[in-house]
Amino acid sequence: MRDFRGLEVWQRAHRITLLLYRATAKFPREELYGLTSQIRRCSASIAANIAEGCGRQGEGEFNRFLQVASGSASELDYHLLLARDLEILPQNTFDTAANELSQLRRKLSSQIAVVRIQRRHTTAKG
Repeated sequence: MRDFRGLEVWQRAHRITLLLYRATAKFPREELYGLTSQIRRCSASIAANIAEGCGRQGEGEFNRFLQVASGSASELDYHLLLARDLEILPQNTFDTAANELSQLRRKLSSQIAVVRIQRRHTTAKG
């Protein structure tokens, strides 16, 4: 079992979630159950799936939760574009969030690759 708090990929996911919770607090009230909820839910889902995967046994389970986190990151990418295009999310906040998300997605891809290599290595030994 891993401690998710020590993973850079989780730290990045947590940072972007905090950033987006603050940004969505300024969204119009009528978006509370729309974009506000969607952006908060999928950003928090990234960090939560990384954390849950760390609590599972085996590299296969961890990899599966990293894949789910990656899917949530793609969903978040779209919601950020939509919020910007609807002029609910200011361009400067979008730019910051998009940059953070891009870095997070690269880290997630790297972490997935590392876990796959570790999994193959463990399977070959076993």
